Amino acid sequence: MIGALEIVVLVALAALAVYGVVTTALNRPPDVWTKRAVGVVEALLLVQAAIAAVRIFGGVTLPETTTFLIYLVVSVCVLPIATQFATAEPTRWGGTVVAVGAIATAVAVWRLQGLWDAGA
Repeated sequence: MIGALEIVVLVALAALAVYGVVTTALNRPPDVWTKRAVGVVEALLLVQAAIAAVRIFGGVTLPETTTFLIYLVVSVCVLPIATQFATAEPTRWGGTVVAVGAIATAVAVWRLQGLWDAGA
């Protein structure tokens, strides 16, 4: 994986989590800007997943390839699901749902890097 891309993704996820908490503190439901922010972060996650998948299927061997691929899928799926839950019933707590999804995704990305480093 690319270390610089991982840092960009983690910073974007942290910013999204802060944004979610701020919208909750301001008593605002998720709006179009929340969806756009999630879309940008999701695009970064998809780029990271594509690069990692190409490298894995291109011959890079990891001690726990299956676990790595599961974390890769989880890292891409959590934010859209959290956003769907947050916007299904727009209340002030939708921002918190997005923030928790961003934190969970950040943990998955961090774990991905740890699994990748173990194989390097």
